[in-house]
Amino acid sequence: MKNRFSFTARIASVVALALACWFAASQDAAAQEKQRYSHKPSPGSTRYAQTHLMDVGDVPGHQVRMAETQTLYSSNWPIYDGVRVVSARGVLVSDYTDGSGRAFSYTVQTLETGDKVFLRTEILTHSSAGADGAKRTGFSSVATLAGGTGRFKGIRGTLRTTGLTDLKTGTSGTESEGEYWLEK
Repeated sequence: MKNRFSFTARIASVVALALACWFAASQDAAAQEKQRYSHKPSPGSTRYAQTHLMDVGDVPGHQVRMAETQTLYSSNWPIYDGVRVVSARGVLVSDYTDGSGRAFSYTVQTLETGDKVFLRTEILTHSSAGADGAKRTGFSSVATLAGGTGRFKGIRGTLRTTGLTDLKTGTSGTESEGEYWLEK
Protein backbone atom coordinates (compact mmCIF):
# COMPACT_ATOMS: atom_id res chain seq x y z
CA MET A 1 0.00 0.00 0.00
CA LYS A 2 2.86 2.34 0.83
CA ASN A 3 4.38 1.85 -2.66
CA ARG A 4 1.01 2.50 -4.28
CA PHE A 5 0.66 5.79 -2.32
CA SER A 6 4.18 6.83 -3.24
CA PHE A 7 3.52 6.04 -6.89
CA THR A 8 0.23 8.00 -6.85
CA ALA A 9 1.88 10.92 -5.06
CA ARG A 10 4.68 10.95 -7.66
CA ILE A 11 2.16 10.92 -10.53
CA ALA A 12 0.21 13.76 -8.91
CA SER A 13 3.44 15.73 -8.46
CA VAL A 14 4.41 15.22 -12.10
CA VAL A 15 0.93 16.26 -13.28
CA ALA A 16 1.02 19.35 -11.02
CA LEU A 17 4.48 20.28 -12.32
CA ALA A 18 3.36 19.81 -15.94
CA LEU A 19 0.29 22.00 -15.34
CA ALA A 20 2.43 24.68 -13.70
CA CYS A 21 4.84 24.67 -16.66
CA TRP A 22 1.94 24.83 -19.13
CA PHE A 23 0.40 27.75 -17.22
CA ALA A 24 3.71 29.65 -17.12
CA ALA A 25 4.27 29.06 -20.85
CA SER A 26 0.76 30.25 -21.69
CA GLN A 27 1.39 33.44 -19.68
CA ASP A 28 4.59 34.09 -21.67
CA ALA A 29 2.75 33.42 -24.92
CA ALA A 30 0.01 35.85 -23.94
CA ALA A 31 2.61 38.48 -23.05
CA GLN A 32 4.18 38.04 -26.50
CA GLU A 33 0.92 38.11 -28.47
CA LYS A 34 1.47 39.88 -31.78
CA GLN A 35 -0.40 43.12 -32.30
CA ARG A 36 -1.16 44.84 -35.61
CA TYR A 37 0.25 48.28 -36.38
CA SER A 38 -1.17 50.62 -39.01
CA HIS A 39 -0.56 54.35 -39.31
CA LYS A 40 -1.01 57.18 -41.84
CA PRO A 41 0.47 60.37 -40.37
CA SER A 42 -0.90 63.81 -41.12
CA PRO A 43 0.98 65.58 -43.96
CA GLY A 44 3.89 67.68 -42.75
CA SER A 45 4.30 65.96 -39.39
CA THR A 46 7.91 64.93 -40.21
CA ARG A 47 10.53 67.48 -41.24
CA TYR A 48 14.29 67.54 -41.69
CA ALA A 49 15.70 69.51 -38.74
CA GLN A 50 19.21 69.55 -40.15
CA THR A 51 21.01 68.09 -43.14
CA HIS A 52 24.69 67.80 -44.02
CA LEU A 53 25.61 66.86 -47.60
CA MET A 54 28.95 65.82 -49.01
CA ASP A 55 29.59 65.29 -52.71
CA VAL A 56 31.45 62.03 -53.25
CA GLY A 57 33.06 63.20 -56.51
CA ASP A 58 33.02 59.91 -58.42
CA VAL A 59 29.93 60.59 -60.57
CA PRO A 60 27.72 63.70 -60.86
CA GLY A 61 24.94 63.81 -58.25
CA HIS A 62 26.49 61.21 -55.88
CA GLN A 63 26.08 62.50 -52.33
CA VAL A 64 26.33 61.13 -48.82
CA ARG A 65 23.98 62.83 -46.41
CA MET A 66 23.53 62.84 -42.66
CA ALA A 67 20.24 64.27 -41.46
CA GLU A 68 18.09 64.64 -38.39
CA THR A 69 14.32 64.23 -38.68
CA GLN A 70 11.78 65.49 -36.18
CA THR A 71 8.17 64.36 -36.01
CA LEU A 72 5.50 65.96 -33.86
CA TYR A 73 2.04 64.42 -33.72
CA SER A 74 -0.81 66.77 -32.83
CA SER A 75 -3.43 64.30 -34.05
CA ASN A 76 -3.56 60.92 -35.76
CA TRP A 77 -0.94 59.44 -33.43
CA PRO A 78 0.78 56.08 -33.91
CA ILE A 79 -0.23 53.78 -31.04
CA TYR A 80 1.57 50.90 -29.33
CA ASP A 81 -0.47 48.78 -26.92
CA GLY A 82 -2.98 51.62 -26.40
CA VAL A 83 -0.30 54.29 -25.76
CA ARG A 84 0.13 57.21 -28.21
CA VAL A 85 3.44 58.29 -29.72
CA VAL A 86 3.72 62.09 -29.34
CA SER A 87 7.08 62.74 -31.04
CA ALA A 88 10.04 61.12 -32.72
CA ARG A 89 13.64 62.03 -33.49
CA GLY A 90 15.56 60.21 -36.18
CA VAL A 91 19.16 60.26 -37.35
CA LEU A 92 19.73 58.98 -40.87
CA VAL A 93 22.61 58.45 -43.26
CA SER A 94 21.96 58.18 -47.00
CA ASP A 95 24.05 57.30 -50.04
CA TYR A 96 22.15 58.73 -53.03
CA THR A 97 22.91 59.41 -56.66
CA ASP A 98 20.44 61.99 -57.99
CA GLY A 99 18.09 61.19 -55.10
CA SER A 100 18.07 57.40 -55.55
CA GLY A 101 19.84 54.91 -53.31
CA ARG A 102 19.95 53.45 -49.83
CA ALA A 103 19.73 54.93 -46.37
CA PHE A 104 19.46 53.75 -42.79
CA SER A 105 18.16 55.51 -39.73
CA TYR A 106 17.88 55.22 -35.98
CA THR A 107 14.72 56.65 -34.44
CA VAL A 108 13.63 57.26 -30.86
CA GLN A 109 9.87 57.63 -30.46
CA THR A 110 8.57 59.27 -27.28
CA LEU A 111 5.23 58.07 -25.96
CA GLU A 112 2.71 60.09 -23.95
CA THR A 113 3.81 58.22 -20.81
CA GLY A 114 7.44 59.30 -21.31
CA ASP A 115 8.45 55.76 -22.34
CA LYS A 116 10.51 55.45 -25.51
CA VAL A 117 10.55 52.99 -28.43
CA PHE A 118 13.73 52.45 -30.48
CA LEU A 119 13.69 51.66 -34.22
CA ARG A 120 16.39 50.72 -36.75
CA THR A 121 15.29 51.33 -40.34
CA GLU A 122 16.60 50.34 -43.78
CA ILE A 123 15.37 52.62 -46.57
CA LEU A 124 15.33 52.39 -50.39
CA THR A 125 14.68 55.66 -52.24
CA HIS A 126 13.96 56.18 -55.93
CA SER A 127 13.72 59.50 -57.75
CA SER A 128 12.21 59.89 -61.19
CA ALA A 129 10.55 62.53 -63.36
CA GLY A 130 6.77 62.67 -63.11
CA ALA A 131 4.41 63.20 -66.06
CA ASP A 132 4.76 66.96 -65.56
CA GLY A 133 8.57 66.71 -65.57
CA ALA A 134 8.87 67.46 -61.86
CA LYS A 135 11.11 65.26 -59.75
CA ARG A 136 9.22 62.72 -57.65
CA THR A 137 11.03 60.85 -54.88
CA GLY A 138 9.42 57.83 -53.28
CA PHE A 139 10.73 55.50 -50.60
CA SER A 140 10.03 52.19 -48.97
CA SER A 141 11.46 51.09 -45.66
CA VAL A 142 11.53 48.30 -43.12
CA ALA A 143 11.91 49.25 -39.48
CA THR A 144 12.87 46.86 -36.72
CA LEU A 145 11.47 47.66 -33.29
CA ALA A 146 14.55 47.14 -31.14
CA GLY A 147 13.36 47.74 -27.59
CA GLY A 148 12.48 50.74 -25.52
CA THR A 149 12.16 51.97 -21.97
CA GLY A 150 9.71 51.33 -19.15
CA ARG A 151 6.72 49.24 -20.17
CA PHE A 152 8.11 49.04 -23.74
CA LYS A 153 11.56 47.72 -22.83
CA GLY A 154 10.83 44.40 -24.56
CA ILE A 155 8.99 45.69 -27.64
CA ARG A 156 9.95 43.83 -30.82
CA GLY A 157 8.50 43.77 -34.32
CA THR A 158 8.70 44.92 -37.92
CA LEU A 159 7.05 47.90 -39.60
CA ARG A 160 6.92 48.52 -43.36
CA THR A 161 6.49 52.07 -44.70
CA THR A 162 6.05 53.66 -48.12
CA GLY A 163 5.79 57.33 -48.95
CA LEU A 164 7.19 60.40 -50.67
CA THR A 165 9.93 62.84 -49.73
CA ASP A 166 11.42 65.92 -51.33
CA LEU A 167 14.73 65.37 -49.44
CA LYS A 168 14.69 68.98 -48.21
CA THR A 169 11.57 69.58 -46.17
CA GLY A 170 10.27 66.19 -45.08
CA THR A 171 8.03 63.26 -45.90
CA SER A 172 4.43 63.09 -47.05
CA GLY A 173 1.86 60.53 -48.05
CA THR A 174 3.39 57.85 -45.85
CA GLU A 175 1.63 54.66 -44.84
CA SER A 176 3.00 52.19 -42.30
CA GLU A 177 1.86 48.73 -41.28
CA GLY A 178 3.32 45.81 -39.44
CA GLU A 179 3.19 43.86 -36.22
CA TYR A 180 4.85 43.98 -32.84
CA TRP A 181 4.83 42.23 -29.50
CA LEU A 182 6.04 42.91 -25.98
CA GLU A 183 8.59 40.44 -24.60
CA LYS A 184 9.02 40.05 -20.88
